Amino acid sequence: VVTAVREGRPVAECGFARRANAERHLRSRLRLAQTYPPELLANTMVVRSRCGFSLEKLRAHYQYPLEVVGPNETPAQSLVRKTWLGALDRYPLSRYANGIPERVCRQVQHELDLIIELQYEMFFLTVDDVVSFARREGILCQGRGSSANSAVCYCLGITAIAPDDGHLLFERFLSRERREPPDIDVDFEHQRREQVIQYIYEKYGRHRAAIAAVVISYRSRSAIRDVGKALAIDERLIDAFAKDHYWFDDPILDQRLEEAMQRAGVREGLHCLRLWIELTRALKGFPRHLSQHVGGFVLAEHKVSRLVPIENASMPDRSIIQWDKDDLEDMGMLKVDVLALGMLSAIRRGLDFMNRWRGTLQASTYQPLEMHQLPIDDAPTYDMLCDAATVGVFQIE
Repeated sequence: VVTAVREGRPVAECGFARRANAERHLRSRLRLAQTYPPELLANTMVVRSRCGFSLEKLRAHYQYPLEVVGPNETPAQSLVRKTWLGALDRYPLSRYANGIPERVCRQVQHELDLIIELQYEMFFLTVDDVVSFARREGILCQGRGSSANSAVCYCLGITAIAPDDGHLLFERFLSRERREPPDIDVDFEHQRREQVIQYIYEKYGRHRAAIAAVVISYRSRSAIRDVGKALAIDERLIDAFAKDHYWFDDPILDQRLEEAMQRAGVREGLHCLRLWIELTRALKGFPRHLSQHVGGFVLAEHKVSRLVPIENASMPDRSIIQWDKDDLEDMGMLKVDVLALGMLSAIRRGLDFMNRWRGTLQASTYQPLEMHQLPIDDAPTYDMLCDAATVGVFQIE
């Protein structure tokens, strides 16, 4: 059935595409000794001795690209410099007469010490570089999730909400005890995310940058459709089953099958239909195909193909790694998420409308507001939320 799905035709028409015999299995050494001469079997051990591959070695060979490190600086020095410069921008003297608040300084220093200790400086510098490109091009972007707990992310301009405004736990983002790589999800305007993706490919080259894969597995509906086509079930019955599979584990299955055939106006043998259901159940949860991650990039100092298997994406000018994000994390490969969000496009238009309108009223004195400068204590806004008037309000409605 899986072969028929791959070939795109029913099992009965697969012909020589199917296995010619039942020999696709690992044979015992006794069986091999009966089949091949001793010198050939001995030579397999010679080949084995030449193969020194180990997944663990990939960790040692993986190196992060160093393009974003400042001249004559280490990654740690570049991150410290950029973070404190960003802090001066986030906490300007025009609003903070005494400079950066003491509690913010303590939090930033604590985070920098931990980031450098765990050797994640390059990850933060890379995300900062991508976000800086977006800002230069006027592309609205926003870090979300646990990265909003980080003062360093706020100072670098990756997130727009100051962590010191709340009581967020930084260790949810990065912890010495967990020793898991930080997860910085950055959303970009939906219509312009492709510009950011192509910037990454241009900066690092397709030989050093690739997008992670996602393994798509069978769920009830997709399994019903694929197995039904492989068994040459009438398409009208396949549609009826796929749209109405709540009876899938029903004890009175035969009755349900009869009812479905009556609704679809077709007749099939119950034996064939029972086989269809049995194979569908067996296929649920089985990997169907590789898909492209929504925007998880892996970057390397040298060729990505020396570390992981890659293939061309269906979209032009893109490369895909044949491993998913969990595989990459297990191998210690850092993933930079470049995600798209339609609501950011709406916020961009909203900011533009507001700044143009207010600029017209206060032409000489008005300074356009950016997202991180929007007030978070607007009483009418909270009154609206208390009234549950949240249609169209992202992540609340």
